[in-house]
Amino acid sequence: MDSLQQALALPGRLARWSHAHPRRVAAAVVTLLSGFAVTAFGVAPMAPDAADLPKRLVVEDYRPDGLEAQLDALAAQHLSLTRNEVTRANDSAASLIKRLGISDAELSGFLLNDVVSRKLWQGRPGKLVAAEMDSSGRLARLVARYPAEQDNQFSTHFTRLTIARGDTGFSSTLETVPLGTTTRLASGVVRSSLFAATDDANLPDPIATQMADVFSTDIDFHRELRKGDTFSVVYEALTADGEPITWNQGAGRVLAADFVNDGHAYTAVWFAGANGKGTYFDMDGRSKRSAFLASPLAFSRITSGFSMRFHPILQTWRRHEGVDYGAPVGTPVRSVGDGVVSFAGQQNGYGNVIQIQHSDNRMTVYAHLSRIDVRRGEHVDQGEHIGDVGMTGWATGPHLHFEFKVNGAVRDPLSIAKSAETLTLDAASRPRFLAQASALKSELGVAGTLGTRTTEAY
Repeated sequence: MDSLQQALALPGRLARWSHAHPRRVAAAVVTLLSGFAVTAFGVAPMAPDAADLPKRLVVEDYRPDGLEAQLDALAAQHLSLTRNEVTRANDSAASLIKRLGISDAELSGFLLNDVVSRKLWQGRPGKLVAAEMDSSGRLARLVARYPAEQDNQFSTHFTRLTIARGDTGFSSTLETVPLGTTTRLASGVVRSSLFAATDDANLPDPIATQMADVFSTDIDFHRELRKGDTFSVVYEALTADGEPITWNQGAGRVLAADFVNDGHAYTAVWFAGANGKGTYFDMDGRSKRSAFLASPLAFSRITSGFSMRFHPILQTWRRHEGVDYGAPVGTPVRSVGDGVVSFAGQQNGYGNVIQIQHSDNRMTVYAHLSRIDVRRGEHVDQGEHIGDVGMTGWATGPHLHFEFKVNGAVRDPLSIAKSAETLTLDAASRPRFLAQASALKSELGVAGTLGTRTTEAY
């Protein structure tokens, strides 16, 4: 009887014990499950060997469609052949269609008599031409793509000339169409010069020039570039109907870039505000654009600084009140800041000279020019082309003499550029900027892993 009572009381005692010692219960359960796992591990190899299992061969009858049905299906497909060419300087209608592999007397006659079609081989060479042949081998359509004929649309649009066969013969149309863009990534290492490094990375020259402009307030590329400096860049490549273009080297805008100069890292991101106007900012939203560029030339060398020097013509020691940049005749000169042209013409020893009035009684002077492309009273923007390097006036060789004046007193242009005020990002645009900057930062990280290569960004 006592044994029966003890047996009946056992479940209650176990429940009270498990409630008082939950950690011991959990450990016991884990140990038990582990034992099962070990047991399973030990039992699994006892399963039958697959090689000893019975085998069965299954045979199914397969009957392909008849040859006639397959030929009919193939004939129903629309087949076309496209041949691509680039026009040459000495091209004629006959030479072009011969290179395209077209033999069509009707087309030859149309090209010679249609005024619009003559643009195909006349004018600038380098037009991208695609000829589409139908399944019978006849020309169905010929399309030429080339730079927009209007100068103000050269960098944003292209001209599409289409010659198509219709029921009554050929017809031609001429359209001006916006260029498309695709994103590319690249990175490189400076070993001798920035242009050499960008060439190694297969970057177009316009992209190298843009990078120099973007970081001109951080780095003096004339004096501060170092061997071993690195860069990564995300930029736009221009396309016409999805095809890469060859003019202007197919380069659009730099979207983001990293540049490490002498151990110091600089980053720039392109961002356009609500008004559509854009500029470059660092990752924290501080503008990369100062009121003045560091140099009026994209690339050159300083041949004479802001200091005392022995004048090569007057043969006396005199204070040099500007900076001389050595560059070939015809090198583009740009305005270092927004302003109004106060003088454009000849002026004694300065030869052809331009003076631009900026805010706060500041003025810049550009002398010895071979060409002047602005007039007095004209407003100019920072970076705008205003003339070309020359050697007019008192000059012993081609160079640009550049001065900076504040309230009429000359100042060192290099120090002015470094200390110039910067633009700011308004609070309303900041959230959108931070989202865009974060995405571009990720792409720059990918670009940095490419070495000296360029690739499409997908």
